[in-house]
This record gives sequence, structure tokens and C-alpha cells, in this order.
Amino acid sequence: MRLASISVDLDSLPHYCRIHGLPESLLDARARSLVHAVAVPRFRELLDGLGITGTFFVIGEDLESDPVAVAGMRASHEAGIEVASHSHAHDYALTRRGPEAIHADLSRADAAILAATGVRPEGFRAPGYTLNADLYEATAALGYRYGSSAFPAVPYYSAKAAVMGALSVLGRPSRSVLDTPRVLLAPRVPYRPDPAQPYRRGSGTVLELPMTVTPALRFPLIGTFATTLPRASLHALWRTCRRDTFFNFELHGVDVLDASDGIPPELVRQQRDLRVSATQKMARLREVFGWLKSEREVLTLRDVAGRLSASV
Repeated sequence: MRLASISVDLDSLPHYCRIHGLPESLLDARARSLVHAVAVPRFRELLDGLGITGTFFVIGEDLESDPVAVAGMRASHEAGIEVASHSHAHDYALTRRGPEAIHADLSRADAAILAATGVRPEGFRAPGYTLNADLYEATAALGYRYGSSAFPAVPYYSAKAAVMGALSVLGRPSRSVLDTPRVLLAPRVPYRPDPAQPYRRGSGTVLELPMTVTPALRFPLIGTFATTLPRASLHALWRTCRRDTFFNFELHGVDVLDASDGIPPELVRQQRDLRVSATQKMARLREVFGWLKSEREVLTLRDVAGRLSASV
């Protein structure tokens, strides 16, 4: 049977300020906690309503500083949702920090997740989807079952490069990092990476589960486009991937938030999907989740890795 996973990166709003070169002082305490206080319950509502599960990629420092995040991840774990690691500090330049710093960051995130849920994470997604040999080695050393960082999306890569360049010209540089172009040639299906060059096939111990992109154009089928594209365009993209054995649908907490949730207007102007109402976004995601459920077995990424580990 074909498989699918729904995963949510719980990037809090300070990280969006860093991407857009905005001061984090724009955010009050409530705004800083919006993803965990508001978005997580909304995603839980969507999953519960369809009787399916998912994977939450949480940032370790949020668990250390926000009791709401701890309570939400504990409750999610108890409800059968996988809680996986999105690193400790969500440092976009993590791959540039060297082996010791990378290992320390991931270890600290593991400890925070263990303290919140009682279980060590088995999966990892890199900040900004950026992977290299040092980071892959750290995931292997820490015993992760899988990674889900490869994002071989040509339109996304091009748009990111353009935005980063424009912000630099404006004197408001992004703290995001542009990955090596080699990612654009990474497999778009589950694979065993070469530990020295993890965007190539090899025999690494940590299975890689790339985010789904279309076969030819490698257009990313992620939450941002699911909630903003015209329905007909989205369904056409969905149909191009229907033959894939595995569909990895990746979202972010902001995919169920909007401006009325108390997000500063300066950030809303830069993050245009926040102009779409949360009600409209949730209706669209409920529909897409339904497409997945109707044609596939929807599992956590951990369980997909378990199913595929012997055959990949």
C-alpha cells in the first residue's frame, strides 16, 4: 500500500523575523508563543477530525523556555503524534558550526524532547533544510532512525536565493542560508545517503525521507502552496505525484495562522501567506489531508521509516 506522512515544523515567529531581516523586538510574549499556543491545537484538530496522525518537528530551545510548548508536545505524544527534532536553536548556519557544535546542539534538543515527552526523538529535520556531512554524521552518532531534510525543489531554491539577494540590497540581510546547489539533484524518493555527500545515494545508517516535489519540475508540494494556490492548480500538482510510493507532506505552524492571531503587521507584510484567513487555510488542509487518507496509509515519519528501512 502507498504511504503518506504529514509533518509540521514548529518554527516560532522569531525565526521568521530572522528570515526576513526584521527585529525580534516586534514580537511580544504572546506572539512568540503563538505557534505552540494556537497553531499546534489547530493541527491537532485537523488530524483528530480525520482520525489520522502526524509528526511534529519541535525546536529544543522552545521546550526549554515555553511551558506551553512542553504541555503541547507532551499531550501530542500521548495522543500518538510523533515528536521529532528540529534541532535545539534552529540555527540556519548549523552546518557551518563544525562537528562538535553540531553534536552539542542536537544532543541538547534530544534532552529537551526527552524531558517533555519521556521519549528520545527518532527523527530529525535540519533548520532551513540544509544538510551536510557533519550534520549527517551527528544524526548517525545519536542513533536517529531517519532524517527528513532533503528538499530538492528547484522553484523554492531559486526564490530563496532571489529573496536573500533582495534583502541584502535593502540592508536588511536574512539570517537564512542558501544550501549547496547539489541539493537540486538529490533523490526525490526515500534513499540511503552517502555519509560524505548526503544528497547522493550511498549506504548511510540514517534513512532520508525527502519532502515531496513533483517529478519533472520538482515543484514543492508543501503547506504554503497547499493553502495559497488555486484549488485546480493544487489538484493538478497532486495528480502528478499519485504514483509515488511515499508522499511526504511538510507544513509549518504558520500554515494555520493569520494576521488576526496577533502577528505584527511588519511580519505579515513579508510573510504573505499570513494574509490568508486561518479558516480558509484549515478548510484547504482538511481537504488535502482527506486526499492523502483516501489513497494512502497515513503514518508518522518514524513508522514510515520502519516500513521502508529493509527495502531502501
